[in-house]
Amino acid sequence: MPPTLKTTLTFSEKKTLDPQQLLSLFRQAPWAKGRTLEDAREMLRHTDLALCAWDGEQLVGFGRVLTDFVYRATIWDVIVDQAYQKQGIGSEIVQRILHHPRLKKVELFWLCTRRPGFYEKLGFNSGEQTGMVWSRSKNSRQE
Repeated sequence: MPPTLKTTLTFSEKKTLDPQQLLSLFRQAPWAKGRTLEDAREMLRHTDLALCAWDGEQLVGFGRVLTDFVYRATIWDVIVDQAYQKQGIGSEIVQRILHHPRLKKVELFWLCTRRPGFYEKLGFNSGEQTGMVWSRSKNSRQE
C-alpha cells in the first residue's frame, strides 16, 4: 500500500474467519511457518475468543484466547502483517483482549513470547510466575 494512503482498520471478534487468511499471517512469523490449513481450522474451532484486525477484507492482525472466563486466560498467536507493523495494531489487539467484556472477571492473563519487550510495555511482567513448557517433539525423541 502506498504510504500516502491512510487506511481505516476495523477490529472484530471472529472465530469463523477463513483459515487461509490466517495462514497468510502465520507464514510471516518464524514460530508459525509450519502450520497447516487443517490445523489452523481445528485451532479456531477450539479457541474461546479470537480478535482480528482488518483492512477492508484483508486480515492484517490476529490474537486469540483460551480461558475459563473466571480465573485464567492465556493469550496466543498475536500476529500482525509485516506491512502493517509499528502502527499499534498488535497493542490494540492485546488491549481489546484484556478489556473484553467476556473476560472482565479473569484474574490472570498469561502468555508465552519471544518478544517480552512488546508485552512489558503493555503491563505484563515475567516476575509474576514461572512458566514451564513440555514439548511433544522433544519428549518423543527420549522415548
